[in-house]
Amino acid sequence: MDVSAAHRLTGYSLPLTRTGRSSLVPPPPWHYSGDFLIVEYRTDPDAARALLPPELEPGDDLGSAAAIFVDWQSCSDSGEELLDPVRAQYKEFFVVLAASYRGEPVTRCPFMWVDKGMPLVRGLVQGFPKKPGSIWMTRPVTVGRAGPRLEAGGTLAATLAAGDRRLAEATVTLSGISDEGPTVNSPPLFNTRFFPAWVAENEPLQEHVWAGGQDREISPIWEGDATLGFFESPADELADLAPVDVGRGFWFSFGYTVDGGRRAE
Repeated sequence: MDVSAAHRLTGYSLPLTRTGRSSLVPPPPWHYSGDFLIVEYRTDPDAARALLPPELEPGDDLGSAAAIFVDWQSCSDSGEELLDPVRAQYKEFFVVLAASYRGEPVTRCPFMWVDKGMPLVRGLVQGFPKKPGSIWMTRPVTVGRAGPRLEAGGTLAATLAAGDRRLAEATVTLSGISDEGPTVNSPPLFNTRFFPAWVAENEPLQEHVWAGGQDREISPIWEGDATLGFFESPADELADLAPVDVGRGFWFSFGYTVDGGRRAE
């Protein structure tokens, strides 16, 4: 049946309407600016290996990992979300593992949580394994006593909870500007877009992709001593990647733009 353009439903994501304005996720490009708290650490190599897909090799630094908390503000190309801040602001937590793909270093994100619906679905589109969670981060301040300053001695903290259970907590006590910054999360992210089949005879959609990103900007990076803990939950397996050794912690701001990814060949 031919459907005229005037009667077609459209949109980047569901729900589809005549205008497309109700889509949960707007079309890319997507612009991101965020404050990061990162703790680098080492986990059990066997636990890390168990979460790598067959396409990835363990590499030379198996067990190297980073726990990442982010307080994001994001918008589409129009920037309209910035005038309606509830649509622009959210927080998330994720872990990345060091790995190798065809002899080159990569990172793999096995677990991720986010506190808003739109970025959760947008993340699934990009192959990020997002689940609903509650993330909180200490805000540095420039006035008053209700927060640390970005200076030596300031301590920042972050927590993750999901299903009414705390899953992760971290602190970073700043000591100075970092010469190198975090390194575990530097290589490209190897993501997996996975969507179950609904028609019985069809196979699930599964494709490996590189997370996109361009026009990157970064602030001065503060570093310091860190603490990190993961906790058990009946519905999550983050504790399998609990730290056996905690490295340095970092705080900085970062911005970039995503306008699609590319398939890992």
